[in-house]
This record gives sequence, C-alpha cells and structure tokens, in this order.
Amino acid sequence: MVKSCNDAGVKVIADAVVNHMTGAGQTGTGTAGSAYSDDNFPEYSAQDFNDCRTNITNYADRWQVQHCRLVGLQDLKTSSSYVQQNIADYLDDLVSLGVSGFRIDASKHIPATDLEGIKSKMKNPGVYWVHEVIGASGEPIQESEYLGSGDSHEFDYSRQLKHDFDAQIANLRFIGDGKLTSDRAGVFVTNHDTERNGESMNYKWGAKYLLANVFMLSWPYGSPTVYSGFAFTDKEAGAPGASDASVPNASCDSSAWTCEQRQDEITGMVGFNNVVGDAAVSNWWDDGGNQIAYGRGNKGFVAINNTSAATTREYTSTLAAGTYCDVVAGGDCSRTITVGDDGKFTTTLPAYGAMALHVGAVSDAGSGTPEPVEDTADVSVAITAQTVMGQNIRMVGDQPELGSWDPAKAPQLSAVNYPSWTGTVNLPAETRFEYKYVTYDQSGNATWESGANRTATVNADGSLNLDDSWRN
Repeated sequence: MVKSCNDAGVKVIADAVVNHMTGAGQTGTGTAGSAYSDDNFPEYSAQDFNDCRTNITNYADRWQVQHCRLVGLQDLKTSSSYVQQNIADYLDDLVSLGVSGFRIDASKHIPATDLEGIKSKMKNPGVYWVHEVIGASGEPIQESEYLGSGDSHEFDYSRQLKHDFDAQIANLRFIGDGKLTSDRAGVFVTNHDTERNGESMNYKWGAKYLLANVFMLSWPYGSPTVYSGFAFTDKEAGAPGASDASVPNASCDSSAWTCEQRQDEITGMVGFNNVVGDAAVSNWWDDGGNQIAYGRGNKGFVAINNTSAATTREYTSTLAAGTYCDVVAGGDCSRTITVGDDGKFTTTLPAYGAMALHVGAVSDAGSGTPEPVEDTADVSVAITAQTVMGQNIRMVGDQPELGSWDPAKAPQLSAVNYPSWTGTVNLPAETRFEYKYVTYDQSGNATWESGANRTATVNADGSLNLDDSWRN
C-alpha cells in the first residue's frame, strides 16, 4: 500500500501508538500470531511498564496523566532507554517501508522529554512527526510542550470551527489568535475521535460541515487534514464489515462510507490550497454575522454563506480580469464567474453555500481568460546541515519571500530527507538575490552560517536549483 501511494505521489503518515498496550488483565493472540497477557508481550515484560497500576482519575495531575493507565490500558515506561530504543526501531522499520512521517497517538500521556529521547534514537531523527495532544482548559499539559520533537494538532481550531459555524463565522478572521503558530499547527474540522464525542463538527452537520472544510482549505493557518470516514449511529461501532463477516467491505459507492475526499467542495478546495500557497489574505469582508469573503493575494478568492437564504452581492478582489471556474461547484467548470478590470464581480451564493476562484482554474468562455500572475518560480533549495533536537533550518535573504533578512519571517525548510534540508521558494524569473541559512529554535534563537552572503539569480525560464552545504 505504501509503495502504491508513493508511486502515485502520495506520502504516507502512519498513526503510531507508542505508549499504550492492550487492557490490563487481558490475554489473547495478536494479529501476527504472538501470545500476550497482562505483563507479557513480545519485547516487553513487567519492568517495562510504569509502576502506577491504577486508572487516571485527575487530569489536573501531570504525573498521573503521564504514568497511570488510560481506561485500563497498559502504560509503557517511556523513560526507559530500552523501551525508547524498541519504539525507535519500530518507527525506523516503518520508514524502511516508505512511510514519510508519523502521527504520534496520545502524546499527552508521554512526557515530552521521553518522546524527544525516542526520536533521537531513530536513524533519521529529522523525520516528520505531528503529535496528538488534546489540550484542555485548566490542564497542565499543553500542545506547545511537544514542539521539540514535532508539530502538534491544534484541537482548539476544530472547537472554534464548531462554535463559529453554529454562531457567526465573521469571528473566523481571528481563528489563529492565541493558538500554536501556523507553521507548527496541524488543523482539522474533525477526526476519528472528535466526530464521535461531540467535540467537533462531523458529517451529520451536512452543508455546514462542507463549508467548514472550504474555510480550512482556503485560510492560511496550519497544515490542514481532511478527514474521510464512515457513517455511524453507535459511536463505538467499527468500520463497515470490520466486526460482521456477513457485511461486505463497503466502497464509496455505498452510503456506509462518507468519502468526503470525493466531494466537489473538497477536491476543488484542495486544488485551491495548492495554487494559492502562502499568499496573504486580502480584501476581507463580512456582514458581522454569517457571510464572509476574502482573497488570497492575486491568486484566489473565496466567499462563504452560512445562512439559510441565498445571497447576491458584489465582491471586490485583486484577481486579474477574466472568467474563472467556481471550483466549489465541481471540476468540470460548469459554473463560471467573470471578474472585471477593477477586480469586482457579482455572484449569488446558495443557502449554506460557497464559491472559490483561483488562477489555476480559468474558463475559455466569457470575456476572456485572466492575465497571468507575475511569473514566479519554485526555486528548489537543498542544504546539507546537521542540527540538534528542536532546531530547524531557514533560508533568509534580501527578498520579502525570504523574510527580508528577518529569520522569524524566513521560510523553514523540510527535514524529511535529513541531513538534507529541502524546500521551494517562489521568486520572479531573473531575480538576483542574496541569501544565507540559519538554524532556528523554538525560542526564536537564530544562528547564522559563516561567510559572506550567498548570491544567485533565477533563470529566465523560472528555474533554479540550489544545492548547498552549511558553512561553519
């Protein structure tokens, strides 16, 4: 499966359960044929579990949350070097199969330093991690503690989506306030836990649920995850066919699976997200309640109507003049919207509906096609550099796209192929620019590489490949 996905250009992030074993007192045979009992598992015995043998009763007690049992599950002693190495070996094995990163399950039940120790023991400690840390008001354990070994899911984001789509979405303009910084936050409308416990929206919200996904995929905060699951009435029920052999495995042609990834609103907005990149928000408008609209620079524009009545109005964008496909309406460009020379256009949004335009989806019909956006290039960047846990590499330079020499605003490179840090930067063709690399940590401390400023010029055809090494 992993190979098939990778061959299709889809990277796989594995959901890694690295703390909890099966319930205490249970015995049986695992799916691979190995026997287990209360304190005896392949590779683990009694001394490899925490001494606390009771369930968590007080989530305001940090020690209890991170050393006692969650609903009776055996809790590994992740402070143990032996346990850490076993877990690191497991993750390394998945990487060898082609996995590109990990969602670390129940991170809040493991001290952050233990997880940093596990990651340091991996063959590639720069592999991508994102933590499941369900922070809640009044609890001592928060998402920000875990940024030393990976990003964290921002659960308050999905909680605010639920609240605002039930109240007024004009508040969404400030959805990033008081949360993790955008570059470290994993965001979602719902996930496999929150869709069932009432903490977030889910498919049963109907059109509003799709509108929330439209917003998430068009707003520049966090790394979005689109959840796709199956219908349920019993929140404890497994997937169709998982526990009842008489029920065949369902497909997206069956109502048993919700298959959000096939919805026009989702497929259209994934394309929107890819095209607009990190373009800034522009031309925000709201009616003070449940209608909002905003641009993404000169690359895209979105309008959302979270009311029970259709609405018609004129919008002002910074899009070039031309006729665009409304990607929310489907990939066949069956609905088009014409933008005038002044960036304005008038359109009708259906009740609980949206529209989205971007420069990658234009129509041959109407008054013409948009003038091309300023020719920019994806400058390919690679630098070999050794870092320590909690540091990343940023490319800083004399262009706004490079932070204008401010490391805090400079693009962060990816450590997927550590010690090679890689990424792309959008710069206009034939741009001559100066740049350097810095290490950057969670406290905002930047260490610059030595030597004079590096210089490069984007080729006339928009291409440029940089392959550098850190200068000590």
